This record gives sequence, C-alpha cells and structure tokens, in this order.
Amino acid sequence: MSTTLNHILFGWYPYLCLTTFLVGSLIRFDREQYTWKASSSQLLRRKQLMLGSVLFHVGILVIFAGHLVGLLTPIAVFDALGIGHGFKQGMAIVVGGIAGIACFLGLTLLVHRRLFDARIRATSSFSDTAILLILYVQLILGLSTIPLSLGHLDGEEMVKFMNWAQGVLFLQPGASAYVADVHPIFKAHLVLGMTIFLLFPFTRLVHVWSAPVWYLGRKGYQIVRTKKPVVRPAPVPVGVPARGRQLGQPVPQPAE
Repeated sequence: MSTTLNHILFGWYPYLCLTTFLVGSLIRFDREQYTWKASSSQLLRRKQLMLGSVLFHVGILVIFAGHLVGLLTPIAVFDALGIGHGFKQGMAIVVGGIAGIACFLGLTLLVHRRLFDARIRATSSFSDTAILLILYVQLILGLSTIPLSLGHLDGEEMVKFMNWAQGVLFLQPGASAYVADVHPIFKAHLVLGMTIFLLFPFTRLVHVWSAPVWYLGRKGYQIVRTKKPVVRPAPVPVGVPARGRQLGQPVPQPAE
C-alpha cells in the first residue's frame, strides 16, 4: 500500500467516519426517532432468534468494550499498573477469542434465519440484511487476526494500533504512519470497522442509543395494580338521590 493511500485510509477516513457517526446520529435522533427499528419478525423462528441474539449481543459487547479499553487507554496507565504489553496481548487473544466465537455463533444463527427463511427475508429491508452481513465479515476478519497476533506475543504490534487510535482521537498529525507496515488483514479489519461507524446512522444500529441504561439510576415509584378487592358504590338510578346513602347499602328502586 502506498504512503498516500495509507494516509487517506488511516489519516483522513477516520475523521469522515467519526463525523458522520456523531452528526448523523444526532440528526436522526432529532428528526426520525420512530425509524430506530427494523421490521419485527420475532414471531418467526423465535427460539433461533433468542439464542442467536443473546450470543451475538453478549459477544459483541465484550468485544466492543475490549477494543475501547485496549485501544484508547493511554500506555502510561498500563505501565503504571504494571500490566505488560505481552500480558495485555495474551488477554486480548483469550478473552477476545472466546467472545468472538460466541458472537460468531450468534451471528451465524441470525444470518441463517434472515437469509434462509422466506417469510423473514420478505419482511427484511436491504439495509437490515446488508449491515448484518457487514458485521459478519468484520467478525470473520477479527477472528482471522488471532493467528497473526499469536506471532506477536510481545505486544508490540498492539502498541501500534493503540498509538494510531489515540493519535486519531487527539488529532495527532501523521497518526497513519503507526499502522503503515501492519499486515493487510489488520488493515482490512480497521477500514471495515471505520466503515461501520460511517454507516451507523443510516441503519438499525442506531437502536444502540435506545438501550434503557437510564433505568439503572432511576428513582421513584411505579404504580401497579392491586389484587385487593375494591368496593365501589352502586350506580344510582335516575330519580333517586344519592345524598346520605352509605357505601355498600342497597339502592332503593323507584316505585313503578
């Protein structure tokens, strides 16, 4: 890969993706909140949906948290805690590998369900299917980096990605140079990952912002229905005054 192309993909492209991700999400939140969903198909192949969804979401959350902490935590913090690059690399391989396999199994179930069930396929939009396949390819690329990472157990390869990510985040000129000589599979994984951020506001992925995290800190009471019998006054017939009548007393009927 030429220096110019490397600079475009890893120096300029990240800012395009991040800007679109942030601005697009805000605009869609402001104008199109009711479109933050996909067509419902939960009544079809429900067991496969539940198993695949649980495996996928648990795996992807662990992977995302690992990438977030691993890439954006300053190296000085790891050094201060006495966490070596080799140990961090090993943990990333083990934890990321387990989470990646769980996510792969879940995503395989979801992709199979959406593509090979005629009724579900008929109710699926192009963007719903496309983003699922893009995530599938991205996950396969991520799992493909594990054998490569096993050849760099000293952790120095990971340090390159940390320096690149933090360089982009803090607007450091020339951050693309950190990943200029990494393996093409790593580069493909990074480019597709940034592309997912670019597509984020235009797909069902925006439902991430609707996660009910605020429930964890909610205060107050919830009104619930009681099982105790409620005694209500009998209806008063037309022409019979209700004044002075006690609750539960029979209501006099008007003379015919």
